[in-house]
Amino acid sequence: MTGGSKGIGRAVVTRYLRAGYPVATCARSATDLATLTFELRAELPAAVLYTLPADLSHAEDCARFTDFVLGLQLPIEVLVNNAGAYLPGRLQDEPADGSQLRRMLAVNLLSAYDVTLALLPQFITQRRGHIFTICSTASITPYPNGGSYGIAKHALLGFTKNLREELKPAGVRVTAVLPGPTLTASWDGVDLPRERFVQADDVAEAVFSAYSMSAHAVVEELLIRPQLGDL
Repeated sequence: MTGGSKGIGRAVVTRYLRAGYPVATCARSATDLATLTFELRAELPAAVLYTLPADLSHAEDCARFTDFVLGLQLPIEVLVNNAGAYLPGRLQDEPADGSQLRRMLAVNLLSAYDVTLALLPQFITQRRGHIFTICSTASITPYPNGGSYGIAKHALLGFTKNLREELKPAGVRVTAVLPGPTLTASWDGVDLPRERFVQADDVAEAVFSAYSMSAHAVVEELLIRPQLGDL
């Protein structure tokens, strides 16, 4: 699980720990990971949680995290690519040097690409497993203020679709998760009621339910929006 210290990532980590699975996760902040570990072990004393501070916008940190996971020498049942960042704005207002697009691609797309490719040999050898990528409604809907973030999320969905086709014969399931506005720290300071947002726990429950299906079926895409529609 990448990006597991807050929001959707934390909710998914918690859901799998509650089901009795050991979980390995990373985040940029060592402090946030320490808080996560402390709070979850207080709630779930038997939980087995491995954490590593890593900034997955850098290829070397992706390699460090996947080496850490492989070093645990455990079967890898699920990979959830959740690392990401959001910078709003119009393409016409972004820096002319392309730095914003490169940053959005590094965080939202290349992190998933690098982590997945490093772990794929084990999935293929096992001939089982499930890979989730946390995309967004921005992966299918262009927004006027989406800018480079929207480009990166569209590309992430394309990556996930290609991966699904490649891994069909290997018995490895692949699911794209496309949440709409979800109540996380990204929306701090926004003056809107909770019911206008998807709850992170609902996304986690959808992920776990898709994983819990038999190996004969796969949910290719999970599109989750607030009941009252997008913001």
